[in-house]
Amino acid sequence: MPPVSEPTLFLRHSEPLAARMRPRTLEEFLGQEQLLGPGKALGELIRRGDVASCIFWGPPGSGKTTLARIVAHYTARHFEPFSAVTEGVARVREIIKAAEDRLKYEGRGTILFCDEIHRFNRAQQDAFLPWVENGIVTLIGATTENPSFELTGALLSRCRVFVLEPLTEDHIKTVVRRALEDKDRGLGALGLTIDDDALALLAREADGDARRALQALEAAAEYLAGSSTAPDRPVPPITASIISDALQKRFAKYDKGGEEHYNLISALHKAVRGSDVEGSLYWLARMLAGGEDPLYIARRLVRIAAEDVGLADPRALSLTLAAKDAYHFLGSPEGELALAQATVYLATAPKSNRVYTAYGRAMQAAEEHPAEAVPLHIRNAPTKLMEELGYGLGYKYAHAYDEAYVPQEYLPDLLRGQKWYEPSEFGFEKDIKQRMEWWEQLKKAAVGQPPT
Repeated sequence: MPPVSEPTLFLRHSEPLAARMRPRTLEEFLGQEQLLGPGKALGELIRRGDVASCIFWGPPGSGKTTLARIVAHYTARHFEPFSAVTEGVARVREIIKAAEDRLKYEGRGTILFCDEIHRFNRAQQDAFLPWVENGIVTLIGATTENPSFELTGALLSRCRVFVLEPLTEDHIKTVVRRALEDKDRGLGALGLTIDDDALALLAREADGDARRALQALEAAAEYLAGSSTAPDRPVPPITASIISDALQKRFAKYDKGGEEHYNLISALHKAVRGSDVEGSLYWLARMLAGGEDPLYIARRLVRIAAEDVGLADPRALSLTLAAKDAYHFLGSPEGELALAQATVYLATAPKSNRVYTAYGRAMQAAEEHPAEAVPLHIRNAPTKLMEELGYGLGYKYAHAYDEAYVPQEYLPDLLRGQKWYEPSEFGFEKDIKQRMEWWEQLKKAAVGQPPT
């Protein structure tokens, strides 16, 4: 056997180990027994070659992309991968045109696999609908986020959602053993072994992510290849210390365009939302140390101020905007302190998403009722004709009344009585709630209803 240090053992493969070891059949696929086991819906559909448009929702490394490729294999359809992170609707149109030609001239369907489909906005998601409905493509979307919140209702109504679970530690151990034994696609030609402690550590630290486990295993193998100097001596086993080192070196890297970029910004956002100061500062530091664009982080902090703090502390939005300007003015590294200050402020601020949810409800109402007429009394009346038509008739100028308030209807007739914004009991929203309750009493008094 050639020595482990021979460079061709690694150079002969251009693909990473995780890509080479990707399962190609249901028999090779590990995990997701709740979907693929005997008598389970998805497994039976795949084996029959009868899979319709669907969404795979699961954590990183759980097999979403692999499963989509397996679907294409079993259904004999062309597999067209697409990333919502790096590509746009223009690319979708190109794919659709090719799919139409393929169906017309070859009689072969197309699976359009959209990775990170939740990165698309509502309009971009809805662009898929005509092609899904007419059967030009079978859409398989992959997402790590809850589809109920991130995908449009129209898209969800046309796609079945399958929930993928993280792989177990036993699954990860099997993945690692396969990679070490496979001489064609894996590391079998190296004759490597892994001791039980190292295997247990790798299975635990992979946290259900097969790709992460294989990346660390590949890094460990490269380490042994680089450290071996005696070809005639036995190849040492992969130990827990080697795996620990491989994990640290592998995952300290920060890919600003890849999955970890989104994982870390998600961790920062969720730590701030959860009022965990230490977690918030750690993820902020991780991104800055990894080379993330500080202004990208600043934009996310502004979003958090509006989305998760809201009117519980109206100063949060001004402070985060000031932090963005401070960084722009000071640059790095001094300006990073302004981002840290804003992060701590947001993490310790009272939280409310009531404006966020209220706007979502209002947007839904606007989409469901896009053509409701503006009530005559609040219409603009710049001309005599408009005045004669009743525009502005009966409008009450609020500042002409005590407390600058007068009960008056501002919604279209069909939406009268709707309540979208319900302030919380936290921070400044407590004052807003009291004010709104007072206005409600004035409204009731104006129509002769008893106060509550």
